[in-house]
Amino acid sequence: MSSSFNRITTLFNIQYPIIQAGMVWASGWRLASAVSNAGGLGLIGSGSMYPDVLKEHIQKCKTATNKPFGVNIPLLYPDIDKHIQIIIDEKVPIVFTSAGNPGTWTSTLKQQGITVVHVVSSSKFALKAQQAGCDAVVAEGFEAGGHNGKEETTSMVLIPAVCNAVTIPVIAAGGIATGKQMLAAMVLGAEGVQIGSRFVATPEASAHINFKQSIIEAKEGDTQLSLKKLTPVRLLKNKFFEQVQEAEANGAPAEKLKELLGRGRAKKGMFDGNLEEGELEIGQVSAIINDIQPAAEIVQELWQEFEIALKNPLG
Repeated sequence: MSSSFNRITTLFNIQYPIIQAGMVWASGWRLASAVSNAGGLGLIGSGSMYPDVLKEHIQKCKTATNKPFGVNIPLLYPDIDKHIQIIIDEKVPIVFTSAGNPGTWTSTLKQQGITVVHVVSSSKFALKAQQAGCDAVVAEGFEAGGHNGKEETTSMVLIPAVCNAVTIPVIAAGGIATGKQMLAAMVLGAEGVQIGSRFVATPEASAHINFKQSIIEAKEGDTQLSLKKLTPVRLLKNKFFEQVQEAEANGAPAEKLKELLGRGRAKKGMFDGNLEEGELEIGQVSAIINDIQPAAEIVQELWQEFEIALKNPLG
């Protein structure tokens, strides 16, 4: 399949419309370069990186692949201006922004010739991203891991709503880990998919093996949206999750929840592998992820499943 397959493959100059999500503590240069080398678009997740660490990951990624790759920036990040400057200095071609107002940095990045994509959880925010000059949006449904929309709109509803609202290309995210799910998203109007949870369960992901193992052991109902008074986040249920639930049930204010969350809670879980005290961000689709597989194998398998499903959707 050529790179002129659709607007997403053309926009990013990639072979397959498969994007690896930029995830904290999981998506460094090894994962991003592996996905890009396999024909998808790899993203470095900068949300867990100090500026000098981000610079190192970008430079290593450039050495590991000659294909396009990008950086995901949560706009809530405290050193955002430093991250933006590093991305410009290092001539990163693609930036995905999330968790914030797309109007703040999009024009700065676009002036440098950078392709900008914003992650949204509603058609209202998709329109704002389009108005801000974004080249595409990621419509991320309630099923997704990590930070999530307060509206709790599922991908099945969100994708067509966003596709109806905007004229720029839409990338579907949330609850996608197979080629059949990818086809379903594209039937609903998306031109590409962003996949997070399945790429955490790879040797190249920088997450701890304990966390990877817990993903492939997860069943339906093992994740739940939590911390809605702060920024809603989908977590695997564990001791920390139960503490949050208890605090919320007792009417704890946002300040108390911040205190419980503390510093380094996500690092403790996803990077250090503490499955009881750590924050374990992962999507509902973990329930159907059963193996730790190389990233390139996942890209190929997704595309093969997609092509088979496209030829015989009722099979």
